[in-house]
Amino acid sequence: MTRRILTGALVGALAVAFSNGAAQGANPQKSAYVISAGLLATGDPNNIILRNGTSERLCWRTGYWTPAQAIIECDPDLIPKPPPPPAPPPAAAPPPPPPPPPAPPPPAPQVQKITLAAKALFDFDKAVLKPEGMAAIDSEIIAKLRDVQKLELVLVTGHTDRIGSQAYNQKLSERRADAVRNYLVSKGVARDKIETLGMGKTQPVPGVTCTMTALKPLIACLAPNRRVDVEVKGETVKR
Repeated sequence: MTRRILTGALVGALAVAFSNGAAQGANPQKSAYVISAGLLATGDPNNIILRNGTSERLCWRTGYWTPAQAIIECDPDLIPKPPPPPAPPPAAAPPPPPPPPPAPPPPAPQVQKITLAAKALFDFDKAVLKPEGMAAIDSEIIAKLRDVQKLELVLVTGHTDRIGSQAYNQKLSERRADAVRNYLVSKGVARDKIETLGMGKTQPVPGVTCTMTALKPLIACLAPNRRVDVEVKGETVKR
């Protein structure tokens, strides 16, 4: 958009031409533009500056106009723009989530002790498993081993009653423990996880008192001492 700049001569001519309605320098802040003296009384800065008669209503500049004297009413493009407002500070980063709680320690291996009556496993004074003895091991031992996740040890301990010598009963208790171990291995239990032990007649069941002298009643009374203990050590699966 072209602005009209008045030379000194033209300013003089315009001063004569507008002697009844125009004056210059009435407002020092707008002295670079031709000012209409007839409109000074209004005090409206948009009306006291003389403008051309076109539809654009351009301001008349004097000969000593410089860009530094531009005013926003006439030359808004030359007025320095106010600096943009400062950018808001970046939002603070959310605090990091708390660390997850430590994993609970693994459960300690549990020990299950299962006692099998020798009467159910063997005939009297024998170390060969009976069919009902195998069934007892299946239901009492093998079924429980399915609930053990990490098997550490299966300890099989044989016991006898007091009838006979300690040397004889020691061997009998060992043979019975070995028979139970061999059956467990045949059912898939790792042999290296099984230990056997014979205690002979050294660990009778507390509270079993048998004073009879006849052999048959004595054998029946001492039956609780003839047993096989199986201890299973490992982590049990919760169902």
